[in-house]
Amino acid sequence: MKASSSSTLHRYFAGMAEYVFQSQLGVADPPIVDYVSELLLRFVRSESLHRVRSLTGQPLTEVAEMLIEANARVGTARRSVHRHIGDFTLFWAGVYPEALREMQSPSKKDHFIDYCSQGKRAYLIASKIEVEEENEAPAPILERLSQQFELCAYGLREMRREWERRDDEEITTLLID
Repeated sequence: MKASSSSTLHRYFAGMAEYVFQSQLGVADPPIVDYVSELLLRFVRSESLHRVRSLTGQPLTEVAEMLIEANARVGTARRSVHRHIGDFTLFWAGVYPEALREMQSPSKKDHFIDYCSQGKRAYLIASKIEVEEENEAPAPILERLSQQFELCAYGLREMRREWERRDDEEITTLLID
């Protein structure tokens, strides 16, 4: 992705998150709003969505697999996987909740996984593991994401509705002109 398109997309997601969370939902928590917009920007690339890998290098696509991997790791590596589980579950529960039916079908390992509960738990675990790196998400933000998981998922659903509405308006404008 080019830097200019990335920065344009970043501005789009940041503006949309600010509008939905602050104006529509009344959430005045800029670090959470920023986190949500950055989550969307990261997950534009599918390799970021499936960045947790097994020992053999295969991408882990189910939360059940990621939980096993998280428990096999220690320190910042464990924190990273738990944070990813939180991000992964928040993304799917918020942006594409209709996909959860397939992701949790009886043939999948995630059949008995409650994405909201696991996401909240994963963010809380990640918030308790100390890190020294400056570019890591601060523990208080991860803890608030755990506490406000459902609200953030709802905000992401509202963001999707807003961008779909805007897309529909742009298409309608093009058809009228």
